[in-house]
Amino acid sequence: MAKSTNKKTKLMAPEAATLFTVVDPMSNISEQFRTIRTNILYSSLDSQTQSIIVTSAGPSEGKSTTSANLAIAFAQSGMKTILVDADLRRPTVHRSFDTENNKGLSSLLSIRRMSLGEVIQPSDVRNLDLITSSPISPNPSELLASSRMRKVLHILKQEYDFIIFDVPPVGTVTDAQLIASQVDGAVFVVREEQTEKAGLERAAKLIEQVDSKILGTVYMGELTEQNYGYYQS
Repeated sequence: MAKSTNKKTKLMAPEAATLFTVVDPMSNISEQFRTIRTNILYSSLDSQTQSIIVTSAGPSEGKSTTSANLAIAFAQSGMKTILVDADLRRPTVHRSFDTENNKGLSSLLSIRRMSLGEVIQPSDVRNLDLITSSPISPNPSELLASSRMRKVLHILKQEYDFIIFDVPPVGTVTDAQLIASQVDGAVFVVREEQTEKAGLERAAKLIEQVDSKILGTVYMGELTEQNYGYYQS
């Protein structure tokens, strides 16, 4: 884990992620997101990592902040990237990037006549597109388990260099497992003095049960530049 000064960065409201990699791209915390990006890309020697989920064992542990900043880091490297808000119960991507959420993933999966192009939104970050959640669905698990979801991912893999899904915590609902079974791996976010070891172990087992690879763990301290790091599994 990188070491630096004790400078603290204030986190925004829990429903929006702080975009460190945009606000202060030269900071050490932004550099650590770039390090995480590199570690993910080289996490497997025998296969390409193109799609991941970012999740946690419980709520409010920093997964949305991590997924948003990772997406920006990938885009800043020149890779055509898309961030998909697959947390259909507590979405944040539209707030973090200050964009519309009148249509998105849940509407795409539930409305047959809607096309993927109708829900993809460009962001203010070059090379980064977004799919927001759209209004909260009454049956998110059924939508994420659908054949249409698998088709959407197949198309995204053809169109983008890297795909990041912000998904709900593993320990609360099955949504994360449903997406994890379709992507190349999972990244866990662990929050200092909040994430319980037993909960994390249980969440990891649930991901492994759907034959998904755990690529590594992002450790989030007090969002100080010295308390943010990545550990490969």
